[in-house]
Amino acid sequence: MAENSKEDFLQLVKRVGAFFTVKISNLLRRLDSRSFGAVAGLALAIIFTWRLFRAPRGPQRRQPKRQASSASSSDVNSRASENAGTSEVFTPPEDPTTQNVIDELFQPVKPTLSQIVRQRLSEGRKITCRLLGVILEENSPEELQKQATVRSSVLEVLLEITKFCDLYLMERVLDDQSEITDTLSQFMQKNVLLALENAGVFTSSGLVKDKVLFCSTEIGRTSFVRQLEPDWHIDSNPEITTQLARFIKSQLHVSPERLERPAANVFTTPSLEQFFA
Repeated sequence: MAENSKEDFLQLVKRVGAFFTVKISNLLRRLDSRSFGAVAGLALAIIFTWRLFRAPRGPQRRQPKRQASSASSSDVNSRASENAGTSEVFTPPEDPTTQNVIDELFQPVKPTLSQIVRQRLSEGRKITCRLLGVILEENSPEELQKQATVRSSVLEVLLEITKFCDLYLMERVLDDQSEITDTLSQFMQKNVLLALENAGVFTSSGLVKDKVLFCSTEIGRTSFVRQLEPDWHIDSNPEITTQLARFIKSQLHVSPERLERPAANVFTTPSLEQFFA
């Protein structure tokens, strides 16, 4: 059926070509030399088209190649699937040593003590701090008559504070109402200064002895703080902390017992070093 249709189509093309040949010959007799080129071009186009349709079309013999290519592609796919299956089956277990190294690399970086101190103090530049109960082991002026001891646990934090802050230490000593009391007061001051010096506070930081202040009353210590106008004041006396809350930007109350209803600018901590832990 397909062969008959093709033969009929070729016969039709031949008839059309013969018809155009007759017509062209008649036109050549009537046309002049100027129109001869145009007509000749038209004739060549028709002849080329006729020969194109007349040319036999052999059967395509590329089917085996397609089959081969499809077969090769199926082989590739099967091999890929086999490799995928093999990789899934024989995936090596993770090395615990390598995993530990990766975990250590991606652990959050812990801030240094210097960074913590700066952050907790909000970049405060001037600080006043009481000695008793905060820097010293002793908690009362009477205890200073015997000795003064710097707390070893607070020393590192104290040195970090003095690296970037203008620190003033202060404490109340016995009232100098008599000559004996005055002598005891001087003795207590020497004990405190000697304890700070032996702890390396004056040599390892920017703190100098002139910034260690002494007074005879708590009112005098409160006056010292207000005159210096620090960014932070650190104290262990709840009454002083409450009185200074209106005048100081930030305060740190150091005591095992928490303040009742502290002001918004007052922070509490059991010890100075725990505040920066």
